[in-house]
Amino acid sequence: MNLILIGMRGAGKSNLSRRISLLTKRPVMSTDTLISYEYQGLSIPAILERVGGDWRAFREIEAQVVQKVAAMDNVIVDTGGGVVVDLDDHGKEIYSHRKMDALKRNGRVFWLQGDIARLAAKVAADTRRPPLSATENEETIMQRRRPFYQQAADHVVNIEGVRREILAVQIRLLADFWPTP
Repeated sequence: MNLILIGMRGAGKSNLSRRISLLTKRPVMSTDTLISYEYQGLSIPAILERVGGDWRAFREIEAQVVQKVAAMDNVIVDTGGGVVVDLDDHGKEIYSHRKMDALKRNGRVFWLQGDIARLAAKVAADTRRPPLSATENEETIMQRRRPFYQQAADHVVNIEGVRREILAVQIRLLADFWPTP
């Protein structure tokens, strides 16, 4: 069974996945890192530039990587913040059944839930992250995605005011005592 971490940008999925790895001796598979490997080591912003800023094309690439990761066993999956979404024919974000169903077949999904205003401010200050939209701010996008995270989550982990070490132990205990399907 895999442990899948989802959450908004800036929630600490990458940091926490490494901490859980140390506790469980499971390898970490980062979907964003694997996407980068598929594109000769290009960064996510560079990949987006290569596909003309087309988020739909990026979500297709992400879906292919998710299928590969979902076929693995006993790994920690550190997902990108948008793994819970796909785009409809009009470019509107919708819940990604294909990606989340694939991940949930052999895994438990932990949503790292944090304060949206705090996360949006943290992400806005990080120039390494590509903007999600030219017309909407991070907070608006995060608010819209919130129900998608809720829908995908097997367990909600509140990250506000809790040290990462404690969160890692909490997730490990939940995983250890959660009945397998």
